[in-house]
Amino acid sequence: MKCLSVSQPFANLIISGKKTIELRKWNTNFRGDFFIHAPIKIRTEDCKRLKMNMKFVTGAIIGKAEIYDVKKYSSIKEVKMDQKFHLASKNFHDRVFGFKLKNAKELRVPIPWKGQLGFFDVNLPKTKIKNSEIVSDIIDEEYRYQWIGHH
Repeated sequence: MKCLSVSQPFANLIISGKKTIELRKWNTNFRGDFFIHAPIKIRTEDCKRLKMNMKFVTGAIIGKAEIYDVKKYSSIKEVKMDQKFHLASKNFHDRVFGFKLKNAKELRVPIPWKGQLGFFDVNLPKTKIKNSEIVSDIIDEEYRYQWIGHH
């Protein structure tokens, strides 16, 4: 399954459904489900700006989301108009592409993993998971657990 590293606090904002556009300087043709990886680096200034004072999970896959489209921005004004969807600081308003996300879910148990640049493949050990269908089943199970556990 594909995976994308997103610095904290933005990884948490994605898996909680509050961030629905991920800004990047590069485009992708990829569409579908992918894991969200939270690298070790935490953007502390963004935590302060967004008033997020919590302990973040880092160095792990923490959830998944679906990329269903990519928006191409032709001006900084357009990027600013989508501020409530990407929540990025002014330092990131030079990004040209916005990955549109939906169906974000948090994993109950983060999977320790080393991140990479761009989308990268995650092949979980065969002793735990044998194929991508099982990965989807595990993620769906995580989602059901969240609902059953809260009702």
